[in-house]
Amino acid sequence: MISSIKIPPAPELTYLLRLADTCLILGQRLGEWCGHAPILEEDIALSNMALDLIGQSRALLTLAGQRSGQGYDQDQLAFLRDEIDYRNPTLVELPRGDFAFTVLRNVILATWLKLMWERLRDSSDAELAAIAGKALKEARYHQQHAADWAVRLGDGTEESRRRCETALGTLWLYTPELFEDDAVDAAATAAGLGPAWAHLHEPWVAEMSEILGEAKLAIPAESTFRSTGKRGLHSEHMGYLLAEMQHLQRAYPGGAW
Repeated sequence: MISSIKIPPAPELTYLLRLADTCLILGQRLGEWCGHAPILEEDIALSNMALDLIGQSRALLTLAGQRSGQGYDQDQLAFLRDEIDYRNPTLVELPRGDFAFTVLRNVILATWLKLMWERLRDSSDAELAAIAGKALKEARYHQQHAADWAVRLGDGTEESRRRCETALGTLWLYTPELFEDDAVDAAATAAGLGPAWAHLHEPWVAEMSEILGEAKLAIPAESTFRSTGKRGLHSEHMGYLLAEMQHLQRAYPGGAW
């Protein structure tokens, strides 16, 4: 089995990897719905959204590899890092759950990603700005699709509403991590690379309040719990996800179709 690659602790690289890993791991979770969605149309929609996210991650990982100074390509960064070197927020690595859980997670993250891509169009890095311009169109669709389902389920049957409330209560515990700042954000802001994640909080709350209000779902109370995936300290679910995701590349290093 091939050994893991090592990632330089550069703030610019970490900033790119946080966003790339968010898209990659969420895409992996959405891909688990292929063949399992409640209706055929949704099976195709979730699979396509997974591919959109993986495409966004590929572009970001390619850029990160160029900025790493190590000559890494997108496949090496996607498949050959140790768990602690993945910088995605914990929210995206949680097991797929039921359909309500997936819908509410998609609402939360598609709204966040849409706001992030909007701001990254003005990045001082021309390549990142170009990636953001394309990804924004996809994120807008993802948000609308998830919001439509949230309204149908939240304002639907007693059972669908109960499942939405349960899912939202679990997911909301992990949302503060999406808006925590550190030295990486400060460096990115100073260089004009991208916004500090905390800057997205106010517009995110405004859009989420509108969507959840239409779905007749209440925003859960704040909690003191804080997840730490962005720092490489993941939940117990991440190791199992990576074992499945990395198996082929590690078993057959450098393999090509």
